[in-house]
Amino acid sequence: MSRYRLQPSPAQEQVLLEHCGHARYVWNLAVEQHSHWKPGRRNAPGFAEQCRQLTEARAENEWLRAGSIVVQQQALKDFAQAMANFFGKTHKRPTWRRRGRGEGFRIVAVKPGDVRRLSRNVGEVKIPKVGWVRFRWSRAVPEGVKSYRVTRDAAGRWHVAFAAIPEPVPAPGTGEAVGMDRGVAVSAALSTGEMLNAPGLRDGEKARLLRLLRKLARAERGSNRRGKVKAAIAKVRAREADRRKDWMEKTSTGLARRFDVIAVEDLKIPGMTRSARGTLEAPGRNVRQKAGLNRGILAAGWGRLVERLEHKAPGRVQKINPRYTSQTCNACGHRAAESRESQSRFRCVACGHQAHADVNAAKNLKDTAAGHAVAARGGLPLGGPANREPQRDLLLVR
Repeated sequence: MSRYRLQPSPAQEQVLLEHCGHARYVWNLAVEQHSHWKPGRRNAPGFAEQCRQLTEARAENEWLRAGSIVVQQQALKDFAQAMANFFGKTHKRPTWRRRGRGEGFRIVAVKPGDVRRLSRNVGEVKIPKVGWVRFRWSRAVPEGVKSYRVTRDAAGRWHVAFAAIPEPVPAPGTGEAVGMDRGVAVSAALSTGEMLNAPGLRDGEKARLLRLLRKLARAERGSNRRGKVKAAIAKVRAREADRRKDWMEKTSTGLARRFDVIAVEDLKIPGMTRSARGTLEAPGRNVRQKAGLNRGILAAGWGRLVERLEHKAPGRVQKINPRYTSQTCNACGHRAAESRESQSRFRCVACGHQAHADVNAAKNLKDTAAGHAVAARGGLPLGGPANREPQRDLLLVR
């Protein structure tokens, strides 16, 4: 998806909000229908049946009929796809949508003339019932666009994202491989020794966010003051999210251009960031500490970084079992938990090799990926650093 900043006029923004409201209303009706379905009952209505019901609802309700049929039907189409993902066990079950969260709608059957460029930095997109809406032409729009999605974030910013499959980043062809260990203190440590950190809020911005959160706690629910404070908080957090996303895009592109093989840990991030709160009967332990760790993992962008790497370097990202990679010495291969002296320091208790703990783990990931490559060519799977003496002896014996 290629996303651009939309710049609607106040009158156009009102119509866009109506489209978002119609899409949310139709989606929630579909959620309610499927919430009554239980195994053994008659099947819940599918996309075709829901479209027929939507036609009847539009005939009976003028406010719904005034909206775009494309927006409303695509909300049902999105729900049908979400249910298919749920039954395919790739996503969670679709839930209710609330006003102000995840606002947006999708437009399909886009014609070639529905997107045009006005000047160097300004373009226009044609939206049903709205007309031509300007957006910032920050880069070339993909050719052959068939659909796009209009969204509004919590900070009140509008975006348009054109659906297109981007071209993968070409491999350098040098045969170079790199290991990447993800962490909280260091977002990504490379086997080359580079330390990459996802940017966050500056000290002044953190202080402002803290003041706003305290002001929000004192504001009365439903008041205008509370709404203004929530909007201010959303703008600060949107700035942080934009910086993190920009860092992930640049980092993933750089790695895809520099290396032929990228080895990463095969982490189950949803399980790692699950809350430790527990229940009233069985309350969790160290809940505050675990919540802080969860925030650190999510702020580092572990999952999104690898996802973008797989998009830009398809077939060149290898996921390695992370077991013992932080306890194994990359120089001699000795494994001991005592070698990990602290979060950042690794000193092998066998040979005395010292290194940054994350870099040592990244080198183990790289060497394991190299072992997999040897096995794929019919050789011995090294499964660890290629410079270990016992492995060289095995090769000589053979």
